[in-house]
Parts: sequence; C-alpha cells; structure tokens
Amino acid sequence: MKIIAFVGMPASGKSEASKVIRNMGINVINMGDVIREEVKHRQLDPTDSNTGMVANDLRDKEGMDAVARRCIPKIKQNDNDVVVIDGIRGIAEVEIFKKEFGDEFSLIAISSPIENRFKRVRKRCRSDDMQKIEDLKIRDEREMKWGMGQAMETADVTIDNTASLKEFRKQVKDTVGRINGQR
Repeated sequence: MKIIAFVGMPASGKSEASKVIRNMGINVINMGDVIREEVKHRQLDPTDSNTGMVANDLRDKEGMDAVARRCIPKIKQNDNDVVVIDGIRGIAEVEIFKKEFGDEFSLIAISSPIENRFKRVRKRCRSDDMQKIEDLKIRDEREMKWGMGQAMETADVTIDNTASLKEFRKQVKDTVGRINGQR
C-alpha cells in the first residue's frame, strides 16, 4: 500500500487537495478528524481553542506522534493500493509513518502565505476557524511547536498554493500521480 501525506500550515490547501484526491477515487484519512472526534468524546464545543487544547493534551499525554498512532489502524484497515493522509502536524508524525510504512510513505508539503490562508479561513466558516489574522498567527505558532516546520522541510515535494484554484488542483493531481506512479 502506498501512503501519501499532506503537511502544511492551517488553511494552506490540505483539505482542498484531499477533495481532489477523493475525486480521483483515492481514500483520504483526515488527522484533524481524530482531534475533532476526541473533542466530541470530551463533550466540548468544537472551537479553535478547544481543538487546540485537546490536540496539545493528546500530545502531552501520549507523545507528539499520538494523532498519527491513532490513524495507523485506520490506514491498515484500508484495502486500497493508495491512501492519503490529510493533516500531518509535526516531525514526530512523519517519523512514525516512515517507521510504519517505510519507502511506501511519501510526504507532500503545501505552502501558502498567511494572507492567502486567512482569506480561505474567512470563506470556509468551520467552527474551529479563527476570526482575526492574529488568531491564525497564534495557531501557526502552536503548530510550529509541534514540529510543523521540520515536517515541511522533510517533504518529498512542495506544492506552492499561490496560483488559481484550477492550477492548484492540477498540481495536486499531477504530483500525486507522479508519486503513485513511482511504486
């Protein structure tokens, strides 16, 4: 099984890339869903503050690779040739996936300037989204503490998400196609 993962700052385009992948018929596992499930399990409101608190708590209590370890059984339950992981947040997650899946694991970084990302946040209207660019900067800082920058640096390829949506979707399809073809 080939494992392809996306890493990027909040609102960089990971969810849009995952939508493109789903439309290609490839199964996607969203790491953020693990956090949202835990928020729901703890009977908390799904706000940015609560999801951040739960994400930090899981990592503090279970290790920086906690979310990735919770995803591994979901990945292994798939009988597909390719699975995409949406939402790597740190280097410990990259390391556990590389240890678990070896050379079958590939990492794609998605980069985008904070101004572009904040515009996307304002459009998508998720319950855990930030209302001010300062809040996005705080979230960026939180995720950088998890090793996001290191994870992005280890990516096999980076997609620069600054062009049109159509061009971004094409870049995602082409990149995943190339990686998947390298099997």
